[in-house]
Amino acid sequence: MRYSPIDSTFFIENRKRFVNHLKPQSVAVFHSNDEFPRNGDQNFPYRQNSDLFYLTGIEQEKTVLLFVPNHKNENLREILFILKPDESITIWQGHKLTELEATAISGIKTIMFLEKFENLFFEILKITENIFLNINENARFSSEVPYKDIRFAEEIELKFPNFTIERCSSIMQKLRVIKSPVEIGLMQKACRITSETFKEVVQMIQPGMMEYEIEAEITHGFFRRGANAHAFSPIVASGANATSLHYISNDKPCRNGELVLMDFGAEYANYPADMSRTVPVNGKFNKRQKECYNAVLRVMKQTKKMMVVGNTIENYHNEVCKLMEEEMIKLGLFTLEDVKIQDPQMPLFKNYFMHGVSHFIGLDVHDLGSKTEALREGMVLSCEPGIYIREEGIGIRIEDDILITEKGPINLFGNAFLEIEEIEELMNNSKK
Repeated sequence: MRYSPIDSTFFIENRKRFVNHLKPQSVAVFHSNDEFPRNGDQNFPYRQNSDLFYLTGIEQEKTVLLFVPNHKNENLREILFILKPDESITIWQGHKLTELEATAISGIKTIMFLEKFENLFFEILKITENIFLNINENARFSSEVPYKDIRFAEEIELKFPNFTIERCSSIMQKLRVIKSPVEIGLMQKACRITSETFKEVVQMIQPGMMEYEIEAEITHGFFRRGANAHAFSPIVASGANATSLHYISNDKPCRNGELVLMDFGAEYANYPADMSRTVPVNGKFNKRQKECYNAVLRVMKQTKKMMVVGNTIENYHNEVCKLMEEEMIKLGLFTLEDVKIQDPQMPLFKNYFMHGVSHFIGLDVHDLGSKTEALREGMVLSCEPGIYIREEGIGIRIEDDILITEKGPINLFGNAFLEIEEIEELMNNSKK
């Protein structure tokens, strides 16, 4: 791994808190993510299931975590099943965890090899009433491919229809939505890698540069600073491309006089950063670009003030929509009279601002959490207003990651290069 080891106490405490939510006479099962084929004999780079990582720190494929908290044998109350390392695997794939290494990372004392899982699990079911299964319930998730946890759930329902099936996901949401000091430290590291890379990359941008060249510099900056991956596919969108919210082709030239929107973030120890910045390709905002940029920035500053304990995403998003509407009227995108006669089901501002202003951030860049629940200390959320004017080829989004505290919101990026003057000075000083 590329990051400093995480003390196993973190994972031990996470498991203790999870078990406290289980019903008596229950078992709970967590599977690692599948490896996904890329082509031929190649797989995509592996990324561990976020819940399994949160509970164990194990990043290896073909791993199963089993909880049996009421078992009479203390050694069987939590068991980690891993691949059995052998010489052939080592030669062809590299090192796989030993039992001692798995214990050192996770703090789990009972480590068994994967081939023992099925028989032991079926035996344990004899003393079980409830089976807690872990299914991905992220509202944004959709897949036509049945992943391991789904396949296992289907198998359980077929073979053991008389058991009560319970959901791990509702428990995991309660646990993961509040970030511990360890997690906040890891996210701050990811944010620092991201902001340092942005500062470096933005100085290289110039007319004629390809979007993928900027992406390459971002990747270089991340990996050189110890990130284990991009937290998500980076968006490098110049000109009108920036009016497509999830543009990831990154294959067009950056032209003189255009803006380029970059939405990217480093992943460090599986914890992400999520930053958006919009800068002028030639290092100088024109008058219209300044007007639009400052409109978004004003809304961002007001939004951050609303990201306080007790408020909800749903509540302050509604306020943001009103602020955006006012800014759009000032920009001449429509008039107050137009607003008075608009279709209330499709307000005019949605033509230019069509996404949410916040999402939770954690092990998943769009992390677990509800837009209607009250914000609490330890939550981390994005703040990302934007304006997208297709007819003018202007797309602007500015995004920071905000830690909620009792004393007020804290920007994990430290207000890095938000003002027009800061951006222009940074870009132009590098070209002197």
